Amino acid sequence: MNAPHPSRVVTAERPPDTQPADPGTAHAPAKATRRAPRLAVLWSFARPHTRTLVLGLLLALVGSAVGLATPMVTKWVLDALGGSQPLTRPVAGLLVLLVIGSAVWFWQWTLLGALGERVVLDARSSMVRRFLSSTVPAVTRRPAGELVTRVTSDTVLLREAATGALVGLINGAVMLVGTLALMAVLDLVLLGTTLVAVVAIGVIFAVLMPGIAAAQQRAQEHIGRLGGVLEGALRAVRTVKVSRAEERTAERILAEARASAEHGVRAVRREALAWTVAGSGIQLAIIAILGLGAWRVAEGELAVSALIAFLLYAFGLMQPIGELSQNVTALQAGLAAAERIRETDDMQTEPEPAGTGTGAAPDRPGQDGAHPVLELRDVTAAYGPDAAPAVRGVTLAVPRRGHIAIVGPSGAGKTTLFSLVLRFLEPTGGRLLLDGRPYRDRSPGEVRARLAYVEQDAPLVPGTVRDNLLLSRPDATEEELRRVLREVRLDEKVDALAEGLDTPLSATAVSGGERQRIALARALLRTPEVLLLDEATAQLDGLTEAAVQSCVRARAERGAVVTIAHRLSTVLDADTIVVMEAGRVRARGTHEELLERDGLYRELVEALRIADRAAPDVPGTAGAPR
Repeated sequence: MNAPHPSRVVTAERPPDTQPADPGTAHAPAKATRRAPRLAVLWSFARPHTRTLVLGLLLALVGSAVGLATPMVTKWVLDALGGSQPLTRPVAGLLVLLVIGSAVWFWQWTLLGALGERVVLDARSSMVRRFLSSTVPAVTRRPAGELVTRVTSDTVLLREAATGALVGLINGAVMLVGTLALMAVLDLVLLGTTLVAVVAIGVIFAVLMPGIAAAQQRAQEHIGRLGGVLEGALRAVRTVKVSRAEERTAERILAEARASAEHGVRAVRREALAWTVAGSGIQLAIIAILGLGAWRVAEGELAVSALIAFLLYAFGLMQPIGELSQNVTALQAGLAAAERIRETDDMQTEPEPAGTGTGAAPDRPGQDGAHPVLELRDVTAAYGPDAAPAVRGVTLAVPRRGHIAIVGPSGAGKTTLFSLVLRFLEPTGGRLLLDGRPYRDRSPGEVRARLAYVEQDAPLVPGTVRDNLLLSRPDATEEELRRVLREVRLDEKVDALAEGLDTPLSATAVSGGERQRIALARALLRTPEVLLLDEATAQLDGLTEAAVQSCVRARAERGAVVTIAHRLSTVLDADTIVVMEAGRVRARGTHEELLERDGLYRELVEALRIADRAAPDVPGTAGAPR
């Protein structure tokens, strides 16, 4: 009976992540580390469960010993029968072996099966936490579907290798040696015939197994790529349909599926060939043993009971051979999966504070207004060590109250500025300060606790309306939820849903404007010191936008609001407008001041038709180009 190939988990120890001395390099990929041998990588997942593995191996060996003893006890039964002796003891021995064997295999199966699931859970937990604690560039440089594949299918391959394969290889080897040893006890001549078959089978597997493992590894790599392409296509399904590109997109995705299938078929063919030849070899060996054994029985050189016991061992010889070959294949696939999983350890995590011994006083937000709530001093940043700077020498102070709008052409560095403020990106030069204290002295969590952010695309997290609102403030009351929904004019829409706040967002169509309002309500619920809006009203109708702008104005009276602006209404509401170009701050001032003295701002107003969308009597539009 073969030992199971159960699942497992991963909590291998590794050195703590080291952050670069210069916080500006935190966004860069981690330097390549010297790779450990593949078996060492796999063992790092199994090592925390050594005791359970050893117990599983001992149980497997006991079960194999019971299996190896059965033919010998059968010989005892036949000898007792031929010698007219009582059969009570040998038959009782067979029954005892049956009970012990069944109990041991059941225990071993459930033990390693449960261990395998714990290994998978630990591995998935480790990766998920790693993904969410990594820097934004580290996560976004890989397709999301590829990361999902590592958490799902790669961990299954790891389970087979880290538990069942390790135990199965040792048990299979011991069982093969034990079988041959007991065959030698019964008859050396017949053993020689058996060894010829075993050696031939070993050579065949040695030749074919590397190709099987390589084909399976390539198949798994294509599955990872398929996941990445499919995930991207599903996110852009509306664009795909409007472009009438369903078939072309499907072909691109299925190309990876076909490549995976081709390598899978190649592995199956090699495996089928190996097993067919091995099975045929064993059958030929059994025929030879039967013929040669019958002759030796006739010559009086071998007892009939010994021949039958030898044949039982020969019939069972495929079990350890099969166990060894299956576990070698599982081990090779698991080695590749373990390396892919371990690669996620190289993802750069977000920096920790440089130290707590700076002598800075504990934060008391807005304690005396001595410092701007947020300040950038000569900040430069790039998205990679070899990339050109996305922002250069930016200096900007955000007062504790008021509204700042940031405008500029595409690629001017507006979004990069938000990424720096939110610590999605670290500067390569200059400093950022919060309440006069450098960012590097704070963790990203400490910085973000003082901020709220609404993305332009306003993605929603899986779950209900309530889940999305409570994402950044889980202790909010029902009344507070209702209040922010009223502020963004979404309360009636939510009340009309089948389950109200507890309606799963996947179960209802949510428009782009509704997504933006849910995201804005979530940000307002935080009552942040600085509210960052990446054109959070871009998809709203005029009436709803007016209500939301009124809400933002009220927020600006109590705290700071910084907006990436593409609409005149946003610009007119701002106390200060910052114009960016080529990663630099080009100009700053009010709407009227910039219209008078900055040509780029006038061009932006014209290109975006901001002035045309403004009512003629709106204050501040005088002199706007037509």
